[in-house]
Amino acid sequence: MALAGEYRSFLHRSCVKAADASHHLKILKAIASYDTAVEAMKKSQFESWERARQVAASVKRDAVSRLPELLEQFEAKAVENGVEVVWAADAAEARAAVLDIARANGVRQAVKSKSMTTEEIELNEALESIGVKIWETDLGELIVQLAHERPYHIVTPAMHKSRAEIGELFHRTLGTPLTDNAEELTQAARVHLREAFCSAELGITGANFLIASLGAVVLTENEGNARLTTACPRIHVAVAGIEKILPRLEDLELFLPLLATSGTGQQLTCYNTIIRGPKRSGEPDGPEKMYVILLDNGRSSIYAEEKLRVSLTCIRCGACLNACPVYRLIGGHAYNTAYPGPIGSVITPHLRGFPGWQHMSSASSLCGACSEVCPVKIDLHRLLLENRWHAHRQRTSSIIWRLGFWAWAAVYPHRKCLQMLQPFFRLGSRLAGLAAPRDLRGRIPQVAGRSFSELWQDYERKRTNS
Repeated sequence: MALAGEYRSFLHRSCVKAADASHHLKILKAIASYDTAVEAMKKSQFESWERARQVAASVKRDAVSRLPELLEQFEAKAVENGVEVVWAADAAEARAAVLDIARANGVRQAVKSKSMTTEEIELNEALESIGVKIWETDLGELIVQLAHERPYHIVTPAMHKSRAEIGELFHRTLGTPLTDNAEELTQAARVHLREAFCSAELGITGANFLIASLGAVVLTENEGNARLTTACPRIHVAVAGIEKILPRLEDLELFLPLLATSGTGQQLTCYNTIIRGPKRSGEPDGPEKMYVILLDNGRSSIYAEEKLRVSLTCIRCGACLNACPVYRLIGGHAYNTAYPGPIGSVITPHLRGFPGWQHMSSASSLCGACSEVCPVKIDLHRLLLENRWHAHRQRTSSIIWRLGFWAWAAVYPHRKCLQMLQPFFRLGSRLAGLAAPRDLRGRIPQVAGRSFSELWQDYERKRTNS
């Protein structure tokens, strides 16, 4: 029933957004400006964009193939730097680790920079449940936090909000003057967050990359909030998926501009920070304690699947979302998960379980646009097909669905069988339309009154007689 419930909810949310013209205009406007900036930056920054993709794919595939070795190297170097490394098998262990740190250090307020990994484990809700006030410090994340929504997009969480909507939200929740001026809204958020930075005991970040040779966490951003999140509070916790690993510092020479180009159409993001541990004697700022939580949460099961392992090379640039015609139509919230769009449809069933999430693999036209724009050359549309086959092997679909496809596969190759059974197909289509729930009736295919074969025979007969 979990499958049916989540699947039906997905269809309902998708139908609502697909019919929302205002939503379409906001998204298409944002993506159109993104497309222009990205294409211009690819040409100006890279002598060969395709060659850059090939090199990046090679580096990330090599890193994933050596994942256990590189993670152990990262841990050894990080511990040497004064960092406490915690291994979390799943979301519950990761949340528990952060809550233990907060309790042990008397944390009452925390600040957090943009992190999809912490969205994945639902960390904010867990901290609030023990009385810790947590503030999102990225402007887009702050907007969706105040609106009690999930991030809409991996890179631009509030893409779906207009300036007027943001102004009304800030006026209602922060008590700011009503305005839709972008500079005034940004300044209002800055004033609000400065107090949070100065009073928070705990700063939480994700990690764009982990450098194995240094035991370092790399953060890339445009607002400076991640740097303040790590510099002001006395404790810093970085929650990172185990796939974030890169072997060497030199790899950033390619991956920082690659991520900036694909993510926002920039030459380089405004702030790029490499953190090797807590502050040392004589340093003016930085945390007194630093923890890195290495999160598995289903990634090992992806690693164990040879064909799906390449999905762990994703650098979370969001390019596949912007290219996907399904995402453009239904938006990020329809997916009801931390990772929407093509990459989310590939990994979410493995992170959250196929019985409840296999439908995401069908939220695709399989046009291949996502694969064409991926900066690390992941064949996302092929992985979606692999997920569908995986769901079939696991028998997570209903017995009626499996029997129906078994019967279809048995009959379809034989034309005479098809012709004999056509009256039954027409009757079955009508009965299914009557029996199906109201919201699914429009999806039941109607069998044509006459088959193509019959129409073609008529055509040939008339042509011969004329």
